Amino acid sequence: MIANFSGRTALVTGAAHGFGRAIALAFAARGAHVVAADIFVEGLQETAGLLGDKGQVVTLDVSDPAGVTATMTLLERQGRAIDILVNNAGGVRGQVGRPIEEIEPADWHAIVDVNLTGAFLMAQAVAPGMKARRYGRIVNISSGAGLGISLTGIQAYASAKAGQIGLTRQLAHELGAWNITVNNVAPGFVRSNPSTERQWDAMGEAAQERLVQSIALKRLGSPDDIANAVLFFASDAAGWISGQVLSVDGGK
Repeated sequence: MIANFSGRTALVTGAAHGFGRAIALAFAARGAHVVAADIFVEGLQETAGLLGDKGQVVTLDVSDPAGVTATMTLLERQGRAIDILVNNAGGVRGQVGRPIEEIEPADWHAIVDVNLTGAFLMAQAVAPGMKARRYGRIVNISSGAGLGISLTGIQAYASAKAGQIGLTRQLAHELGAWNITVNNVAPGFVRSNPSTERQWDAMGEAAQERLVQSIALKRLGSPDDIANAVLFFASDAAGWISGQVLSVDGGK
């Protein structure tokens, strides 16, 4: 698929590494001005170096309402209208699978806040501008855990990602009248960042092989595979597609 995003501005959260960085670079390569956002400053600066003059970076905690508002105010002052929002920020916040009786409320909220509340806050922030221009693309990055179970057994992660899929469908119907599409990409397991590398190493060789053999294509994917799905949903080719979940997992 060849898509041209010249004249469009794409805001990508969680862009310090992994999927977010790949998505940001893919949009930039196709002509978009990219606003790459993340809470991890060091990785964000690496992304900035790769984007060059094709984008900018902003330090942002998507779970912080005040921070989201401040970021949107900054972009508005710069004359940056957001055409495309990719809600990629998320993850397990360093947690591992534990029995439910051992989970503290703070542990639960830490994961739900970044994966689900963050997507809500970002969509809420860009919706008025998209409505005013009668154009918008919102793409949420959930997970196979939102459609099934978490490989790591983390209850909050599976729940938040399932909730994000529900948010996708609800917003698609709410915003569709303004020519705003809302879709969801659900990746399978991809070695894309330090967290997934730790998960991969913790599996051991036997479990790694079982995972690969459970995939129809018998191989793991890459961040670019996820970026390609996002580009499709954001492109004109997907102009009559909304409220959908695309599993990008090599086939299950």
